[in-house]
Amino acid sequence: MKSLRLTIILGAVAVLVLTGASLAAVALVGGPRPRPVVTGCSSPSFAGTVVDVTLADMGRGMMTGGRMRLVPEVRSVPHGRVSFVAANRGSVPHELVVLPLGEGQRVGARIVGADGRIGEDGAAGEASASCGEGAGDGVLPGAESWVTLTLAPGRYELVCNLPGHYAAGMYAELTVS
Repeated sequence: MKSLRLTIILGAVAVLVLTGASLAAVALVGGPRPRPVVTGCSSPSFAGTVVDVTLADMGRGMMTGGRMRLVPEVRSVPHGRVSFVAANRGSVPHELVVLPLGEGQRVGARIVGADGRIGEDGAAGEASASCGEGAGDGVLPGAESWVTLTLAPGRYELVCNLPGHYAAGMYAELTVS
């Protein structure tokens, strides 16, 4: 029994040593590195209705099983001018797309294509420019993006439409009255 414990401990130490050596080799050779985290970036002040939206994930490689979240601070707003501030609190890029919901349509029920994305036809707007307004290449971790829209009364689906993110649970409903 004692020798089995010793074997397990020595095996664990060997794995840790080899993992550390591998990481050091990748760093020396210039292997793949994670994208930079942007900090200190925030949106300007907005007049009127503002909806803060948190974009989050459970870390790199955790994009399945609903481990991503898109959470608006409110679920309903008055119609008219609405500013959305999308703050990426996760570890991978995200975005915010505002899509109208048709009669009888449910959030999270859009068809995901082979590319891992849903159709964006009829989108009201998008916040996906790191530290900027409107469309871009995705909001980097620690950054914000924003967009101001004029919304008619109705139901809207807020989504992250980067590949695999919608299917992983990045959607929420917003009612505009």
